[in-house]
Amino acid sequence: MKQVKGPTDHVVIVGAGLAGLSAALRLAGAGRKVTVVERESVPGGRNGLLNKSGYAFDTGPTVLTMPDLIADAFRCVGEEMRDWLTLIPLNPLYRAFYADGTQLDVHADTQRMEAEIAATISADEALGYRRYVDFVTKLYKYEMNDFIDRNIDSPLNLLTPNLARLIAIGGFKKLAPKVSQFLKDPRTQKVYSFQAMYAGVSPQQALAIYAVIAYMDSVNGVYFPQGGMHAVPRALAAAAEKHGVTFKYNSKVTSVEHSGGRARAVITESGERITCDALILNPDLPVAWKELLGKEPLSIKRLNYSPSCVTMLIGSSKKYDHIAHHNIHFGNSWDGVFDELINKKQLMSDPSVLVTVPTHDDPSLAPQGKQSYYVLFPTPNLDADIDWRVETPRYRDHMLKVLEARGYHGFSDAIEVEHITTPLEWAEMGLERGAPFASAHTFFQTGPFRPKNLARGFENIVFTGSGTQPGVGVPMVLISGRLAAERIVGSVK
Repeated sequence: MKQVKGPTDHVVIVGAGLAGLSAALRLAGAGRKVTVVERESVPGGRNGLLNKSGYAFDTGPTVLTMPDLIADAFRCVGEEMRDWLTLIPLNPLYRAFYADGTQLDVHADTQRMEAEIAATISADEALGYRRYVDFVTKLYKYEMNDFIDRNIDSPLNLLTPNLARLIAIGGFKKLAPKVSQFLKDPRTQKVYSFQAMYAGVSPQQALAIYAVIAYMDSVNGVYFPQGGMHAVPRALAAAAEKHGVTFKYNSKVTSVEHSGGRARAVITESGERITCDALILNPDLPVAWKELLGKEPLSIKRLNYSPSCVTMLIGSSKKYDHIAHHNIHFGNSWDGVFDELINKKQLMSDPSVLVTVPTHDDPSLAPQGKQSYYVLFPTPNLDADIDWRVETPRYRDHMLKVLEARGYHGFSDAIEVEHITTPLEWAEMGLERGAPFASAHTFFQTGPFRPKNLARGFENIVFTGSGTQPGVGVPMVLISGRLAAERIVGSVK
């Protein structure tokens, strides 16, 4: 494994996102002096927080899986996650609603899920589900150590027995046809393949290896942190601070001072110069290159980006008894809407929608008797010919109309607080093309072909976050932080 060259006594990390925090804990545990420079007033990055009129809204990811990765970060400094964070296992993981009026609760317990599928669909489909669980469990076993949880310097690093095993079970075929080998009903096919969208690709476009995301949530379990998703970065930052990491909040880094192929210091908007021996950059990868390093390698310029989304954070006086914590409302169209979204770069005519209800499990996130809702509609990124300055009011009304039609009666009239984020706002936050899911996980942007975490042309700069290896999603960026730390101090497993 390649590592940075030269001294590494003082490491500066730009960005207190989950990846930056994961790296900070590991570096602190390895005895390095660490300074984290963050433009916002709180840690979290994309895993942000919005306090408004008594509501505490998570502005980024809402689905938490693989909590062992968080626990591992705490253990690097001798701390136990349970002393810093309370995680609530969700049951069901998701509640899926379909256009035909049926619904399906998704459980991590495979026996319970078999019974749910048998009762809702058929006994044969339940057997197919069991076979699918066996398949994704093997995927996870073969992928995790060799392809996800390691630094990859060359495609030759992948020539392991597990590569042959992945090929043998069909891991490099397309996801949707692979899922249909096990699951015959459109309802189960949708609920066990939609996770590809977390990787920025449609189920029809994704490789079957991305069914591993279905293992991470629908088999391994989904959790909710008491205090909301933002409790995770708050806890990680507090533990890091306890163990000597210095945090400089409200400090936007505007450039990296470098000479002789080495980063020497970062310069903040206020003119502060913070020297470093090694540097980890957590901003979105193309932004880190262009804005901080003043370069744009061809490999970065050529990246294809994931679709974006519009999120609506709602504080409401209305509660709905028929929903769970995470609710997926599938439209009637499936293949067609992904064609609209990804190929035609149009707004989905019959969208599938995620509605998360944080107050379902933590009422403290809203004023007494009130509810908070996180609504997500997939949309094209800024490559589409959509002027969000004009479109946003219309699309907001469309979203509310869809929600009302999908069972949220009286939703519009009960709104007390709202906050809408479109691709335009994502871009203003520093996300290339307004794409919060970063560059898409197409074949040539996956694994060894995804941008590397070592900055070419610099001997002491490392990237971390969703734009680099291993990729998008809370588990992946936590791993990314550890991989970045390993580039500096060697293996810290």
